[in-house]
Amino acid sequence: MSNWEGVCECAAVAETGSFTAAAKQLGTSVANVSRQISALEIRLGAKLFHRTTRKVSLTEEGRTYYQHCRQILDSLEEAERAITDLQSKPTGKLKMTAPVAYGERYIAPLVNQFAQIHTELEVDLRLTNQQLDLVDDGIDLAIRLGVLENTRLVAKRLASRTLYVCGSVAYMDRSGQPHSLSELNNHNCLLGTLDYWRFNEAGKPLSIKVKGSLRCNSGPVLVDAALKGLGLVQLPGYYVGAHINNGELVTVLDPYRPESEGIWALYPPNRQRSSKVRMLIDFLRERLG
Repeated sequence: MSNWEGVCECAAVAETGSFTAAAKQLGTSVANVSRQISALEIRLGAKLFHRTTRKVSLTEEGRTYYQHCRQILDSLEEAERAITDLQSKPTGKLKMTAPVAYGERYIAPLVNQFAQIHTELEVDLRLTNQQLDLVDDGIDLAIRLGVLENTRLVAKRLASRTLYVCGSVAYMDRSGQPHSLSELNNHNCLLGTLDYWRFNEAGKPLSIKVKGSLRCNSGPVLVDAALKGLGLVQLPGYYVGAHINNGELVTVLDPYRPESEGIWALYPPNRQRSSKVRMLIDFLRERLG
């Protein structure tokens, strides 16, 4: 255990830049901090701090040692939080948001199950396709789909989704199957909120503008239209997977299918230590993954 002596004091002095501030942070005396640092330097055979009457700063050896100590202390804190989470119950209010269709079908039932287990938790779930500002709106957790924009939020991957282009057997019999991306011009492509579909050609992402007789911002509506033979759709597997498996829908352009995308949990950095946020993320990841 002697190898631990002085580690916390070293980190505290490095982070506060002062023996006095470090002692206050650790709840001990300045003399004890100084004694622990001196003993640590003797044991290591290296000077860790430059000391003057005006300030304290790390030496090159001290900076290297501090960086390793910080990693160890962070791991220890994480281990302690994990045990605390196992012994504690999520309480209070948790405000979160998710996309409408995916939220209704997948997120909301799991959140309800989580709330059923943790009865002291109050959940405020808002289903919207708008990109809400988590910080300004005081939101603890957001579920986002696909490629993330540059963000200062913390992102945890919950699961993956794959996009499929597919249509009904009746539509294929009537209009044929496209075998190249250029053939999409000859097909009725049922649109969602975007004017283009995404593919992967020769290992590179590619967006192609498509057109059709129907546009709707609802995945289930587009699935229904495809089942009725109105045209082709490009939708994630959680919309069309069951229909593909039972033969109601047939996939096309499989060699050009884009790479799988993430389903993400996002939260502001200041929610990093919130046990209810971490526990819900772990709960969702285990069941969605």
